[in-house]
Amino acid sequence: MSASGGAKAIVAALLANTGIAITKFIAFLVSGSSAMLAESVHSVADAGNQLLLLLGGRKARRAADAEHPFGYGRERYVYAFVVAIILFSIGGVFSLYEGVSKLQDPHPLENAWLPIVVLLIAIGLESFSLRTAVRESNHVRGTQGWIQFIRRSKAPELPVVLLEDVAALLGLVFALLGVGLTVLTGDSLWDAVGTIMIGLLLVLVAIVLGIETKSLLVGEGASVDDVRAIRQALDAHDDVTAVVHMKTLYLGPDELLVGAKVTFSPGTDIEEVAAIINELEVAVRAAVPIARVIYIEPGLASVSTAV
Repeated sequence: MSASGGAKAIVAALLANTGIAITKFIAFLVSGSSAMLAESVHSVADAGNQLLLLLGGRKARRAADAEHPFGYGRERYVYAFVVAIILFSIGGVFSLYEGVSKLQDPHPLENAWLPIVVLLIAIGLESFSLRTAVRESNHVRGTQGWIQFIRRSKAPELPVVLLEDVAALLGLVFALLGVGLTVLTGDSLWDAVGTIMIGLLLVLVAIVLGIETKSLLVGEGASVDDVRAIRQALDAHDDVTAVVHMKTLYLGPDELLVGAKVTFSPGTDIEEVAAIINELEVAVRAAVPIARVIYIEPGLASVSTAV
């Protein structure tokens, strides 16, 4: 996986969530807290999601073949979309179900100090995971704000890990509030409320992830800045008289397809056109390095029209 895939952040989140899930399940078995159970399932789902992201990154590295001539780069989008579904179904829906069940059949907590200790430790571990994700994201997000980065990033792994870590931290806070208020008031209603809040949070995050990943699966073009840079690289050539039209498409997070129709100076013969096209491909790749698949079609200035 490339640096843009944030493999370090994924591994950090995987290790943190695996350890946290084990301790949460132990705390649930001892205390009977529904919020603790919801958080346990949440951590298991998150750990599974990180494994899926790593698997998607590995499959995306396969070389192009006859069946997939443009390669397997979009595998990363597919697995990120699966992550959103898992987060919604296993994490969110289960937490809502458990919270409603606890409202209908409340029961007191036992050894409440244990889930509180586990939650405090988990908050520390999740904070470390989030810190790693933030640091890795800072290497690639440039001047973009966090919302822009999550919405516009073509590599899905870092936004997924960021949203998961933020949701995990908020979920831990909700669980801590639920358990804490239950201990203070003696009313297990608060434990159920905390569980429902965790479920609603996970459903919301899953919806955001699903919407953003769906857009990548359908097919997104280059950013405004990259489109401008590619067009400038084409226009800068002395023998190019006009860029009739241009289209771009991400074949994967680190690979961009560029198709353009350009017109040349009158009298340019076929051999010169071929040489100019080669020069244009070099110029485009220099301007936007991820533009790896480039098709340039020559046109006649007298008859070409924009599309």
